[in-house]
Amino acid sequence: MWLFARPGPSGFSQYSTAEQVTNGIDASGLTAIVTGGSSGVGRETARVLALRGAHVVMGVRNIAAGKQVQEAIVKEIPTAKVDALELDLNSMASVRKFASDFNSSGHSLNLLINNAGIMMTPFMLSKDNIELQFATNHLEAHRITYPEGICFDKINDEKQYSKYQAYGQSKLANILHANELTRQLKEEGIEITANSLHPGVVSTNLFRHIFTPPSFAEGFVSKLSNLLLKNVQQGAATSCYVALHPQVKGVSLVSRTTFAFFSDQVEAFNGSSAYHLDQ
Repeated sequence: MWLFARPGPSGFSQYSTAEQVTNGIDASGLTAIVTGGSSGVGRETARVLALRGAHVVMGVRNIAAGKQVQEAIVKEIPTAKVDALELDLNSMASVRKFASDFNSSGHSLNLLINNAGIMMTPFMLSKDNIELQFATNHLEAHRITYPEGICFDKINDEKQYSKYQAYGQSKLANILHANELTRQLKEEGIEITANSLHPGVVSTNLFRHIFTPPSFAEGFVSKLSNLLLKNVQQGAATSCYVALHPQVKGVSLVSRTTFAFFSDQVEAFNGSSAYHLDQ
């Protein structure tokens, strides 16, 4: 429970917010893409990166909501450089257009934060007829990061569908992808790091599909969430820490033979000591 956490080796803990873990860091000259930047952890990540001087490009499904967040950030931080581009992770065509639009902007990409996702939805298919959680949480984020597609058997088997297993599988695929990406980058001598992270259990609308149909438990959990779960300022801390903090510069490429996984601003494990599965 985060209420009783103590600072770890990094000097931070579950108490820490994204602003705290990036205090004093100058991100000027960096360009960051943050998917899902219009709400929750993504919005706070975008705000704090902009606060530290990065040029932030938010990939958002609802462009109107994205523009509102953009305006709110600039109002709070007049020097902020923030753009909002439409990105629907439910559609491969949208992902390709987003990538094309960004490439056309002429900006170099320094940070890619694949934050957007959904959790434990009823069985649904994406616009490309792929199970929605796997398509949204992994395949489309994978296409933004690395342009070659992947395929798994029975991903669309509605009869055996479990929203919990489907969510877990999609997130496992994220970790496995980061591991493999790190391996390939290292082999090619490219100085780019790839890391996976767990932001903690954060009070956001990501939980909206857990209780379907709605039940008494939904209201009960909602009332407790403010006491037991992280807020978005704390939830965005690990993303911002891994993106900007000098303590983790080079991790996954220089300091590790494979990838690193972070939780609460601490390197929970790295691929060389965890297990022999390619990310």
